[in-house]
Amino acid sequence: MKVKKIMTYNAETISSEANLIQAAQKMKSFEVGALPVLQEDDLVGMITDRDITIRATAEGKFPSQTFVSEVMSPEVFYCLEDDDIKDAAKIMEEKSVHRLLVFNSDYKPVGFISLSDLAVKSHDEHLTCEVLERISEPACPHR
Repeated sequence: MKVKKIMTYNAETISSEANLIQAAQKMKSFEVGALPVLQEDDLVGMITDRDITIRATAEGKFPSQTFVSEVMSPEVFYCLEDDDIKDAAKIMEEKSVHRLLVFNSDYKPVGFISLSDLAVKSHDEHLTCEVLERISEPACPHR
């Protein structure tokens, strides 16, 4: 099955120069937990609700004075909409992420595929359980 059959379409983006309040408001408005970050028209990273919590709130940064570029993740893990969902699942496992940005054949962001998409739309319980198990493995042995 192809990624485009189960992915969530529309990848709302945010500017690297936006502040964290703007990012959080956009996430709330679109009911998403991640936004691709653009600097002009170039993709430069991703910001997640977890980035805001761990890299800003926990560090005592002021959301109105902190730019997205300061707390975003510069690495963007992705797949193509014509990839097989098993290939997308493998990337999720290898990178220990719950979602991937999805590009079209022109490498423009068109949406996301998430663990939730796999669980609800793929009808492949084994694949979903395998991905969940792998991305849930503790990063450190003392957890």
